[in-house]
Amino acid sequence: TADQIEQLHRRFKQLSNEKPTLRKEHFDSIPDLEFNPIRSKIVQAFFDRRNLRQEEPGLADEINFEDFLTVMSYFRPIEPDMDEEQVERVRKDKIKFLFHMYDADRDGLITLEEYRNVVEELLSGNPHLEKGAARSIADGAMLEAAQTCAGPMGSNQVYAGITFEDFLKIWRGIDIETKMHVRFLNMEPIAHCC
Repeated sequence: TADQIEQLHRRFKQLSNEKPTLRKEHFDSIPDLEFNPIRSKIVQAFFDRRNLRQEEPGLADEINFEDFLTVMSYFRPIEPDMDEEQVERVRKDKIKFLFHMYDADRDGLITLEEYRNVVEELLSGNPHLEKGAARSIADGAMLEAAQTCAGPMGSNQVYAGITFEDFLKIWRGIDIETKMHVRFLNMEPIAHCC
């Protein structure tokens, strides 16, 4: 809505210190993001040109308000008046945003190493879990993903990684709409993302 865009513009100006663009360091002023174990991936996602719907690959050095709105659109909630096709498009956009966050080398495939890195980062805040245990959990999750997407595999087969189509299958039935959110509309410096 126009009111939400106005609120986001105020938030953008607050984050950018009244400058016309945002840089990665501007996200340092969001206290809750500071404690998020995948903070760097969340911030990087705001500058990933794939999420900005730009043709050229890589990361932008800075984003303007229009770019900021584009990224924030991935976090918009499902509206009650949306038809099934609109709901599916919003859901797919959210999952694509997450896929880009996991696909660190931007090659269209989430490898075991990329998946392991995300899982280890997510679990890094748990003081009762050793790094080796986090690695085992990531390996098990990747094996489960391979079985979900590729079916039973022989002992000599190698699963190259998760494609976007595989990622869609993995997220089927998971309520991404309530799990993926950023509280930017209020003026408190808080952000959350799965």
